[in-house]
Amino acid sequence: MIASGGLSHFVVDEEFDRAGLAALKRKDENALFSIPESLLQSGNSEFKNWIAVAGAVADKPVQMNLIDYLPCYRSEAGTGCAMGFALWQ
Repeated sequence: MIASGGLSHFVVDEEFDRAGLAALKRKDENALFSIPESLLQSGNSEFKNWIAVAGAVADKPVQMNLIDYLPCYRSEAGTGCAMGFALWQ
């Protein structure tokens, strides 16, 4: 399974992104379920796609390999879009 795409949007939140990616890599369902829905709205809503991938491979003998994480800033105010690229194999 391959995933690529958005993580935090509008304002890049590297701490949120890195914590979420780490939870995915560990297959840490508790950490993923503990993310408040309010944090998965608007700019962070695409992280739900990553959680769906985690669910699809949860019972599979695969590990997530984070290929790259790019916090793409557009302004000094922190606006932009963070992008992640991962492979489960």
